[in-house]
Amino acid sequence: MQLEFFDVPSPCVGICQSDEKGNCLGCYRTREERQSWINLTTDDKQKVIKRCLQRKKRKNAAPKIKVSEVAVIEQQPSLLDAKDKNKLKTSDDLDFGDFEL
Repeated sequence: MQLEFFDVPSPCVGICQSDEKGNCLGCYRTREERQSWINLTTDDKQKVIKRCLQRKKRKNAAPKIKVSEVAVIEQQPSLLDAKDKNKLKTSDDLDFGDFEL
């Protein structure tokens, strides 16, 4: 059993707005966690703070790209694919007028 000298302070930072999931934008607590904070035990308060830290890390992490959002990348032609054989230019098509030996 651990001695409890001080109560766990509220993680509220004064930014009391909710995101699309209902979590506070300031402290990352859910609505239920904010409303029941006063009645929670010290252990429960510490657990809430740990969950808030996890929510903050997830929210601030780099967004994952969904497979449906990935743009289709054009494939580079394979070296094994048959190439279009361009017709070589004949000497009649080439201009050697300025060419000196």
